[in-house]
Amino acid sequence: MPRMSQNPPLLRPDLAPSPIFDTTRRAGQPTIGMVSLGCPKALVDSERILTRLRAEGYAISPDYKGAGAVIVNTCGFLDSAKAESLQAIGEALSENGKVIVTGCLGAEPEYITGAHPSVLAVTGPQQYEQVLDAVHLAVPPSPDPFIDLLPASGVSLTPRHYSYLKISEGCNHACKFCIIPDMRGKLVSRPAHAVIREAEKLVEAGVRELLVISQDTSAYGLDRKYATERGHRAHITDLARDLGSLGAWVRLHYVYPYPHVRDLIPLMAEGLVLPYLDIPFQHAHPDTLKRMARPAAAAKTLDEIAAWRAACPDITLRSTFIVGYPGETEAEFQTLLDWMDEAQLDRVGCFQYENVKGARANLLPDHVPDEVKQDRWDRFMEKAQAISEAKLAAKVGRRLEVIVDSVDAEGATCRTMADAPEIDGNLFIDEGFESLSAGDIVSATVDEAGEYDLWGRLD
Repeated sequence: MPRMSQNPPLLRPDLAPSPIFDTTRRAGQPTIGMVSLGCPKALVDSERILTRLRAEGYAISPDYKGAGAVIVNTCGFLDSAKAESLQAIGEALSENGKVIVTGCLGAEPEYITGAHPSVLAVTGPQQYEQVLDAVHLAVPPSPDPFIDLLPASGVSLTPRHYSYLKISEGCNHACKFCIIPDMRGKLVSRPAHAVIREAEKLVEAGVRELLVISQDTSAYGLDRKYATERGHRAHITDLARDLGSLGAWVRLHYVYPYPHVRDLIPLMAEGLVLPYLDIPFQHAHPDTLKRMARPAAAAKTLDEIAAWRAACPDITLRSTFIVGYPGETEAEFQTLLDWMDEAQLDRVGCFQYENVKGARANLLPDHVPDEVKQDRWDRFMEKAQAISEAKLAAKVGRRLEVIVDSVDAEGATCRTMADAPEIDGNLFIDEGFESLSAGDIVSATVDEAGEYDLWGRLD
């Protein structure tokens, strides 16, 4: 029986991990399937939808045949992601027949219904009530009042020891290659006290690592004028400090390099927040950045990186880049390679530019041929890999704190503070691991290093 596809393993750093479903079901319980595609922000949306459905008495099915209907939470960031979403919708229709579409691609309902006119409903991102209404029509609820209508704990689609914590929706930037503000709107920050309350509940439920996500984490609270409500200020520095007091690892993703980011670094040096910054630099040449409509201060960025490392020597820097952007010359690309030599980033992902319907970059002149994009991607990743290999080799002999993600007969798969789940590397322990469990945080000494991964032993 085909199982529902989730998050094809493409070379994209923004893919959410494969959801893990609790499939417990009582006799006669109405059942819904969920296909969750795209980034961790979309995964949080899937969790919220399923939490509501579980509270109404629905069970979750891991396969098509066992589901009364299937929700497909789509991604629409790139044309390739749109194609994946249409493919997932088609597969769900073929295997189940009753399909409700939501997510970023839902902002273009005609695009979906043009390819798949038999879908039951199409809703956009964050339209939870409309999704629930469509589910009620397709698979009427039939709750057991003695079992189902109790207050439900949140449905988690990640391993129980880590969880994504979404702090805002939307984005105020107008990057020419991106249509996310068109799909998800302008920045809307959650109240800080609501974020902290959710984080407290997650930690109480056993979460050991909180992964803070949004479209622009640095801008958190700007739309709320950094207001203080119920004792918590809506500013990323204050929020990070408050989250750091809960006793779990706190990892910051999608942090734009605004000047106030430097105020986060002391929190990392103190150990309140993991010494890890995920920053979407995208490119290094000022002319390329200008065509992208992004801040073009690459030289100042190098100064900022040096200052961050001076304040917190163990900081890990992750970023993503685009090669082959319209108008990118060989000289501009070489500037990017030279910048990489200077910046020595620890973790790097790279996209080849592709048009996205509705993006202003489509109209730019001098699009780069596909074969040139591929050549530049290959050269970029060769340099990034060499940097990664050298940095990991320098960790051999060091004692590191690691979190255990899984344990099987072969060994334990762990991550260091420098590694986010699914997108970064691992540290493998293949001796003396039998007493370890997922979620344990232990000390290990690095024995061996590869291009992206480490091997070690328990201390």
